[in-house]
Amino acid sequence: MAVKRKGGKTLKPIQLDLPYPPLDCIGCDLQSAKIIFPAYTSAHSELTAILQYIYHSFRFGCKCDRETADILVGIAIAEMHHFDILGEMLLRLGVDPVYTTGLPATPFNFYSTCAVSYSKSVRKMLMDDLSGEIYAAESYDKMLCKLCNEDVAAVIARIKMDEELHVQILKERMRVLFCDCNCGCR
Repeated sequence: MAVKRKGGKTLKPIQLDLPYPPLDCIGCDLQSAKIIFPAYTSAHSELTAILQYIYHSFRFGCKCDRETADILVGIAIAEMHHFDILGEMLLRLGVDPVYTTGLPATPFNFYSTCAVSYSKSVRKMLMDDLSGEIYAAESYDKMLCKLCNEDVAAVIARIKMDEELHVQILKERMRVLFCDCNCGCR
């Protein structure tokens, strides 16, 4: 999965070069579906992360920081891959991957973008993105403690590894952008 920018630059997902466990062995398991569903479309979900990264990439592009914008798009592409995996896994687990904030789906719990950070400050955007990645990794850890289905747990553990990579990349980008050159931290 890659995205071609205007001007011909191809952006690839920022994720570990490790395969994701196969989904074909996953069957109906409503308990596992309830555990992982929040990662799909809750306030702090892959969908929220995708929307936030794309919005922040627009803002960085307008600030003439194409490098940071491209990093954010690369992370968003990885989050899209996670979203795709979670959606397929939910189907295999026996749940319709609708855009609601919980199970069962009701007319009152449709997904909302209210948790997307619409920050405009460079520092605040990256802090919000970093906080989201830390929260995601911690949430996946909590899911792993609850999951009894080893096949589902393997997929969640692999996704969590990408989230931890995103934490490292965002921290490094913040060091590059905000570190005082005289402090010796580069």
